[in-house]
Amino acid sequence: MGFLSDALSRVQPSATVAITQKARDLVRAGRDVIALSAGEPDFDTPQNVKDAAIRAMAEGKTKYTNVDGIPELKEAVAAKFRRDNGLNVTAADCFIGSGGKQIIFNALMATLNPGDEVVVPVPFWVSYPEIVRLCGAQPVLAKADASSGFKLTPAALEAAISPATKWLILNTPSNPSGAAYTADELRGLADVLVRHKHVHILTDDIYEPLVYDGGRFATIAQVEPALQERTLTMNGVSKSHAMTGWRIGYCTGPRELLAAMTKLQGQSTTNPASISQWAAVEALNGPQDFLRDWLKVFQARRDLVVDGLNASKGITCLVPQGAFYVFPSCADVLGKTSAGGRELATDEDFVMALLEETGVALVQGSAFGLPGHFRLSYAAADAELQKAVERVQAFCDGVR
Repeated sequence: MGFLSDALSRVQPSATVAITQKARDLVRAGRDVIALSAGEPDFDTPQNVKDAAIRAMAEGKTKYTNVDGIPELKEAVAAKFRRDNGLNVTAADCFIGSGGKQIIFNALMATLNPGDEVVVPVPFWVSYPEIVRLCGAQPVLAKADASSGFKLTPAALEAAISPATKWLILNTPSNPSGAAYTADELRGLADVLVRHKHVHILTDDIYEPLVYDGGRFATIAQVEPALQERTLTMNGVSKSHAMTGWRIGYCTGPRELLAAMTKLQGQSTTNPASISQWAAVEALNGPQDFLRDWLKVFQARRDLVVDGLNASKGITCLVPQGAFYVFPSCADVLGKTSAGGRELATDEDFVMALLEETGVALVQGSAFGLPGHFRLSYAAADAELQKAVERVQAFCDGVR
């Protein structure tokens, strides 16, 4: 009898965490490293949010809370969904978790059984298929590559659905590709889902505020209200308010599902941190005008990075519509040798050689289900991004 769980053997370590840790190790060893592997805004949490946390501590709001969140935060979440997304929900339809990842984990753990299937568009955020596997279910990978702008098409969705399908996981704007579905594109997917009444939808909207070029964010339960009764709409303050370390995610969905998630959370972490919850109340209810400024900065960074990468020999980079990632192809560089003598057989070889020879930390596309690509996060200062793309250009110039 082995000591470790069989379920754990089905799960791979997070590639994004692994390469970010390697970059940190190189920095500690004295190397000049530009780490563009983590999805974390470089802006500070807004001061009014930090002040709210300080007030909460001063007022003694440091005790256990309701498992599914304080009423004030659930009210703020419901108001946000009504205001920004046109979803007719109340606080009773909302749930708070310790980050968006915990909400996804709770929802899947509470509903999946062996033999169930979950449609996961490729490229995917690294945790989606691993959480599905941990639950004993099977991820069904539906390809959404560069030919479709990294967006799932109705035909690909239809082909992926079977009688065993329990969930579709949909992420817009997307990590890792930055693809943002328009309302019309979601309409095409919704038409498929309306016909398949056994399929539930988990939509990860964590990058909602970051849609560029004048585009408008849309979420699928807003586009097709008939789907709301089987849609879990997940969001959080990590990306929108630069609160990654505060660990607050939130969602709205069917009350039966939320009750099951509450039962599960009550036997795991219990409530999210009380101080973080009070800070999130201010984040959602307070001024949002800073988001316009952040959006302009991120769009300018996107353009800097896309232009710089497309000027690199052997790299092709689509222009993403949202989030703060690009997902270029490095296929034309593979099969060659770096200036440092490393054979570039795979995209992982490419990013590791780039890190070791130039100090730029990126993540291989195969970690997201699509080999021959890499992900770069442009949530970093302009000067760092400019240096990074210059190093990528020099590295590619040296490949033979």
